[in-house]
Amino acid sequence: MPLLGGKGNKFKVDPPKIRIEKVLVERPPPPPPPPSKLKPKHRPGPPGPASTGVSSSRSSPAAARPSPKPPSGRHESHSPYPSSSSDEKRRERKRKTGGPASSVKRSPGTDRIAFDKDSENEDDGWMSLDTRKRQRRGTSEDKHLGSDRNLRHSRAFEGRNDDLDFIHAVEVASLEAKCVPVMGAQKEDVAIELQYPSMQPREKFELVWGKDKIDAVEASIRIVRHVAETYLTDEEAEPFTNINTGLIRRLEKASNRNIQDLAGFKAALHEYNETLLGLVEDGIIAKNLDAMHELPQQLVAFILDQVYDRTVAPSVELLSKYENGTDYVYGELLHPFISKLLVEQIKMTLDQVFVDLGSGVGNVCLQAALEIGCESWGCEMMENACNLAKLQIKEFDARCMLWGIKPGKVQLERGDFRKNPVIHEALKRADVVLVNNKAFTSQLNDDLVRMFLDLKPGCKIISLKSFVADFKSSHNINDVGSTILDVEECTYPEGFVSWTNAGGPYFISTRK
Repeated sequence: MPLLGGKGNKFKVDPPKIRIEKVLVERPPPPPPPPSKLKPKHRPGPPGPASTGVSSSRSSPAAARPSPKPPSGRHESHSPYPSSSSDEKRRERKRKTGGPASSVKRSPGTDRIAFDKDSENEDDGWMSLDTRKRQRRGTSEDKHLGSDRNLRHSRAFEGRNDDLDFIHAVEVASLEAKCVPVMGAQKEDVAIELQYPSMQPREKFELVWGKDKIDAVEASIRIVRHVAETYLTDEEAEPFTNINTGLIRRLEKASNRNIQDLAGFKAALHEYNETLLGLVEDGIIAKNLDAMHELPQQLVAFILDQVYDRTVAPSVELLSKYENGTDYVYGELLHPFISKLLVEQIKMTLDQVFVDLGSGVGNVCLQAALEIGCESWGCEMMENACNLAKLQIKEFDARCMLWGIKPGKVQLERGDFRKNPVIHEALKRADVVLVNNKAFTSQLNDDLVRMFLDLKPGCKIISLKSFVADFKSSHNINDVGSTILDVEECTYPEGFVSWTNAGGPYFISTRK
C-alpha cells in the first residue's frame, strides 16, 4: 500500500516545493608525514561489507584500510557499488595522506620500515619534529564538543585489573601463527610488552613479521608517540620526543634496517614502560586527562584500528559475500568522512543520540562513541557482520580501559531495523541518523521514510541518496519525504568512501 499517497488516498496536497542547497565540503589538507617515516602498510581484504542490516553505513577503522591485490582465482564480491576495489582506494588514500597505518606488514628484510641514513645532516624526518606541531590535547576552548565531557575512565586508574579481557597482539601475530622473527631476534627473544596510559595490564607482542599481521615494531613506536603527543605536556613529553635522546628516536634508530639493534630497541621499550607507569602512578596521566575534553582524530583512528585488527581482520573473509540487487551490499564511509560529518559539519555533542541504520560491524557507532562521547546505537541484520560487531564492541570496551578513556554508551542490535522495537524507540530520541542507502531498493527507502515520521523535529539524517523527489530526476525517490524533510545536498571529496576514489554527493536532511 503506498505510503500517504497513491491511488485511493483521499488526502490531496499540492506538489511540494523542494529546496535543495548544494554545499561543497573542501577536502582537508593532508597531514604532514610522521617523523618516523614509517611507510603506510597494506591491509587484508575488505574491512567488512557494508552489509548493513540493510546496506552498510559504516566507517572503516582507518582513514584507508588498504590491502594487497588478491591473487587470481580469489572470490570476488558482487557488490552493486562501482567495481573498483575498495581496498585499493583506501591504499591510495593512505599513500596521499600518510594516515594511520594499519597492521599489515611488508617484507621483513627489505621494505618493512625505511629510514634516512643515520647521520646528523640527513635525519630530516626527526629534525622536523621541532617545527612540527604536536597534536593538541583538547581543552574546553578548542571545539564545540562540550566542555563537560570527562575523558578519563575512572576505573582504569583505580587499580590494575588482571582479569581485563582483551586480545593481545601476540594472539594475532606470533611465531605460533607461523610468523618469522625480525630485527635478528632469536625465537627466545621475540617477546615484548607495552604499557598503556592507565593502570591496566601491558599488552603482549612478539617481534615477528607475517603477511596481514600486526607489526609489533611499528605498533610500538606509534603507541609511544600517541602517548607522548596526547597524554603529556611538552615538558613531560621531552624524554619521549627529544630529537637526539628521546625514546621515540631511540626506538626508530634501533629498528632501522641498517642497524637492527634488538637490544637497544628492547631497552628503550623497557624504559618507556617504566617511565609511563611512573607517570600513571603519580597521577599525572589522570590529571592531564581531566584537563582534556576531546581526542585527536589520529588517536581515535588508531584505537579503532587496534580493535578492528584483533577482531574483524582475522575473519574478514566472512564479509566477502554479497547479494547483488538486494539490500545486502558493501560500502563504507571512511573515518575522515565520519569526523567531518559528525564533528565539523553537524557538530554533535556528547549529550546527543546517534543511530546507524545498517551498522555492519559497528565501526561508525564505535567512532561516534569514542570521538564524541555520545550515546550510540546501531542495527545490523547480516549474521556474520553481527557476530564480528559483537567481538568489536567487547574489544572496544577493553581498549578504552587500556587507553584510560571513557567512551559514550554503545548498543548494537541484531536484526532488521524496520522490525526492531528497541531501534524504533532509540529513533524517537535520535539527534542524528546515519543510513548509507547508496544501493538500497526503492522499497527500503519507502520504509525508511515511514520510520522517519517518528523522528523529532530537528533530527538530522545523513544519507548517500536523497529521500525527497529530485527535480533533476524524472523518478521521485519518495514524494512523502519532501513533506517531512528539508534537504541540503553536499559534496564529499575524493577518498572519503570505500567504493571509489572520486568524490560524490551526500545529503543532510532535517526533520521538519
